[in-house]
Amino acid sequence: MAAPLSEDSILACLAQYFPESHASLLVGRGDDCAIVRQQEAQCISTDLFLEDVHFRRRYFSPAEIGYKALAVNISDIAACGGRPSCFTLGLGLPQGIDLPWLDSFFSGMGALAAKHRMALVGGDLSRAPALHICITVWGDVQPDCLLTRGNGMAGDALFIVGSLGLARVGLAVLEAEGNAARVHWPAACAAHLTPVPQVDAGIMLARAGRNARPPALMDVSDGLARDLPRLLGMSPGLASMQGKSLGAELVLPQGMLPPEVVRYAQQQGLNPVHEALRGGEDYALLGCCAQDMLPPLQSALPRLMPIGIVTDSGHIMCNGQPLGAVHGFDHFA
Repeated sequence: MAAPLSEDSILACLAQYFPESHASLLVGRGDDCAIVRQQEAQCISTDLFLEDVHFRRRYFSPAEIGYKALAVNISDIAACGGRPSCFTLGLGLPQGIDLPWLDSFFSGMGALAAKHRMALVGGDLSRAPALHICITVWGDVQPDCLLTRGNGMAGDALFIVGSLGLARVGLAVLEAEGNAARVHWPAACAAHLTPVPQVDAGIMLARAGRNARPPALMDVSDGLARDLPRLLGMSPGLASMQGKSLGAELVLPQGMLPPEVVRYAQQQGLNPVHEALRGGEDYALLGCCAQDMLPPLQSALPRLMPIGIVTDSGHIMCNGQPLGAVHGFDHFA
């Protein structure tokens, strides 16, 4: 019979994967507060990762849950052109979670933290009715290399770094088939279960804007159809504040899409381009930049794909048609 959980046993398990000393720390976890050595500028992001809202234990392994909970936060840092440095972890644990499960969970999260040289600086533990994860991550960023949304201009080139639509397909097939889906839809399942944050690409895009107007950038977490208006500052409050009326002409031929997105859409009788636009949890980088900046960026980032231009129309078109009823993800819709 497995030993019952205690805070001490959980913290001892966690300590196997997260060192207590780090270059970013003056005082690490274990005191009332960590004390973090900061650069001049920091970017900070917080995300919830909740059972049966963001993931299901039915087909996520413990290691994949730990990995993805941290990865989605790292992606936000990448979208600012930052390098992740440290994070806190709030963990609510339901009945049925044991130390072997936690060991796997911390191993997945710890491997990703080690890859990016991140320190776990603190957090909190609690019982909860379902598995509840809350992470806040800090990243180092140079003040002259800040990337934000809303910095685009009419005539700019739109681009993506990463894949569109794969994670949506992964979610659909995992919901329908469970772990059996991994055999027939490997790329889609991997995109949903273990997304890859585009940290190096974000840093390179930030450096490209050091001596010019920097690109506008964000990560795609709710689908391109919902996130592109955010990039362009088309939300009502931001648009009125900036006095902008930007739009976009997207060019997304089916041949640009991941093969598994096309295959799934065709099997379901759906439009592959629309499915890619709806997306959700792609964690690709979506940006726009001056046209003369695009060729050197493409040379430096082979995965960067042009997908259209920014217009002053106030509307978004794709392949010559309005988006219409194509929407991304909204938790409260």
